[in-house]
Amino acid sequence: MYIRINWLCNMLSVNNKVLHNDTTVLPSHPDSVNRCCTRKVLYKRLPILQWLPKYTFKDHGVSDLVAGITVGLTVIPQAIAFANVAGLPPQIGLYSSFMACFVYTVFGSCKDPALGPTAIMAIMTRENIHDMGPEFAILLCFITGIVQLIMGFAQLGFLIDFISGPVSAGFTSAAAIVIATSQLKDLLGINIKSSSFIGFWDQLVIHIKEISIGDGTLGITCMVVLLLLRKMKDIQIGPVEDKEKTTGQRTLSSIIWLISTARNIIVVVFCAVLGYMYKENGNLPFKLSSHVESGLPDFKAPPFESRVGNETYNFVDMASKLGSGILVVPLLSILENISLAKFFADGKTVDATQEMLALGACNLISSFVGSMPISGALSRGAVNNASGVKTPFGGVYTGIIVIIALQFFTPYLVYIPKAALAAVIIAAVVFMVELHVVKPMWRTKKIDLIPAFATFLCSLLIRLEIGIVVGIAINVIILLYTLARPSVHVEKQQSEFGYEYLVITPDRSLVFPSVEYVRAVVSKAGLKQGLSSIPVVMDCRHIQGADFTAAKGIKSLIDDFVRRNQPLVFYNVKPSVISIFQGVRPAEFNYCATEQHLHEMLKGYYFTRMQTLTL
Repeated sequence: MYIRINWLCNMLSVNNKVLHNDTTVLPSHPDSVNRCCTRKVLYKRLPILQWLPKYTFKDHGVSDLVAGITVGLTVIPQAIAFANVAGLPPQIGLYSSFMACFVYTVFGSCKDPALGPTAIMAIMTRENIHDMGPEFAILLCFITGIVQLIMGFAQLGFLIDFISGPVSAGFTSAAAIVIATSQLKDLLGINIKSSSFIGFWDQLVIHIKEISIGDGTLGITCMVVLLLLRKMKDIQIGPVEDKEKTTGQRTLSSIIWLISTARNIIVVVFCAVLGYMYKENGNLPFKLSSHVESGLPDFKAPPFESRVGNETYNFVDMASKLGSGILVVPLLSILENISLAKFFADGKTVDATQEMLALGACNLISSFVGSMPISGALSRGAVNNASGVKTPFGGVYTGIIVIIALQFFTPYLVYIPKAALAAVIIAAVVFMVELHVVKPMWRTKKIDLIPAFATFLCSLLIRLEIGIVVGIAINVIILLYTLARPSVHVEKQQSEFGYEYLVITPDRSLVFPSVEYVRAVVSKAGLKQGLSSIPVVMDCRHIQGADFTAAKGIKSLIDDFVRRNQPLVFYNVKPSVISIFQGVRPAEFNYCATEQHLHEMLKGYYFTRMQTLTL
């Protein structure tokens, strides 16, 4: 396909240009370059080119503006709190909340994801940087972006398919409990160093007498208020149908929804004012947040060297310290964002490859402004969707709100009580515990509860990444066991001539884990139900393919039947499977494609047998 775009050709440095009608066009050779440079691919990889020419402020701009500002007011308190979850300075959370908004506007294929720090990414960052400091978190963000871009270019989105629903539910639930547990120390105003789930509760028993009444009262009150405000949006004002409501009812419904949606910023601002008043009076009953550096971060390369204490770490040492996080964090970030995109897709197809590329670009570029790993947050995505966002341009307004907060309001963030931020996090993650999936799994397929609970317990009691690896491993084992033990249907039938024969039908293709099992079932059925003499017909209608091990197994099966002089016929065999079976040169390979041919073969077997018995 020819594309008449001169600047694109120049960008790709195409040397062998072809001129046609005085217009530079892309060459038709090599084919791979030609395919990569089509207008269709360009629009697919830069989705902004699709919607921006049609963008109008009246149809799209107003909705995007409202959604962007609403999400911006939501992300600011969340970002500060998520930085605390990750064990990082509060400004890191804000640094992670604006650059991705602009990048995703260009590369994002969905309108709803609001990229930035999330609960999952925060806890995974804390688990993998091992309290080594912000430099390690920024480098993890950089590596996450690189890995995601590589996965996107290599189209490795299928790897997400290995994380099943039960594993994802178990991991998310455990992560929510771990995150909530890590925030209890700030909610109750006690000093506990342990970051593990069991270690925290063990330390809590020891330090329970040190609980601060001021922090505990404020934290619990904030939690109750946040949960009530969350429920507030479900209040029905007037008729159910929006068209039937009066102007006053619609206005009141919008106000209630806005208060419910902006509950985090409302609670945080109120508590910050309270903290300011108490601090000015010199009587502070609760702990305040640490100092937040004011101003925007410098745009610079992520740190490839770090000094912690008296030890200097180069890039290799830092990457080694991050360990499995350099693979697990990118994978979970992709899973979280694609799950969010699919949730709000309204039945439309989500381009997983484009989302991987977009997310990789967001993490990569965000690392240049001091960001920790980021993804799309379900809570902010829900706010975005409910606000009526029309295009990814809503993220631009969100990014501007965060930049304004960094530039002008950081001196006031020090007055936010730690208990209030802890309450914001706990009130958000408590709904991530997916208890509602247990009953459906029990009703549909009970074996799915095994990887779900294994993932949950290992993530909770050991480490989060260990939990998800264990869950995937159990899923693979169950999958392999199912593959190795196909259903084999055995039925005795009678031909129109009155001859009996046994029909054995495997329900799937023959591959190396299952062939010995199928061979044993067929051989046993031929001995017991076939009485070692009745012809056995193996119906291969479901066998779409086979491998060398399967062919060797079929050869051994044929040898078993030849030794006991019992007929074995393969029926409905695909031509490709026939060539595979014949490739190992079995003693005799009898097959047929039609029912008439089958009955003729059976008739011949019985005729030969009757002659043998007569003689």
